[in-house]
Amino acid sequence: MPRATLDLQNADDLQAVNAVWRVAQGFVPGEPNEGLVARITGSPARLPDYDDSSWETTNNVEEWRSDGFSFIWYRINITIPETVGGHEVQGMSCLIETCIDDYGEIWIDGKCDLRTGTVQGFNIPQRVVVSADPKPGDQHTIAMLAANGPLAAPGGAVFVRYANLAFEWRDPRY
Repeated sequence: MPRATLDLQNADDLQAVNAVWRVAQGFVPGEPNEGLVARITGSPARLPDYDDSSWETTNNVEEWRSDGFSFIWYRINITIPETVGGHEVQGMSCLIETCIDDYGEIWIDGKCDLRTGTVQGFNIPQRVVVSADPKPGDQHTIAMLAANGPLAAPGGAVFVRYANLAFEWRDPRY
């Protein structure tokens, strides 16, 4: 399938989608004990209208963050461009492709595809549809929750190995 990608760690590609990464530590950033309480029903950081304006901005999601048992949120608001790689986006599909170290969830506009957006395993690449029918100017919030693992004995740190916005289309000859 023909495709074009934008590297969401590349300054020019980030500019193409009018985006900046925001990052914050905690299941619920800014809350006592990082929002970790018994039987919590979810983190508001997954929702598109969540106010992340006080979070740190970064252009390096590969940077190791935290250690031990920890959660880190990565959020990015993108605007679909008119073209990618010289191709009009109309008629394409748009996906986020990433690998979150160690475990990751991906929320698109406050929703998580339970087949592809949830924890798939230790350092497993994920592909999640951002829009099946993107249009130039459409805006989307991508929120990624990273957890350090294994949960019972976490080591290392949390980071995003890569994050790409992929645009795919069908070749009309087929």
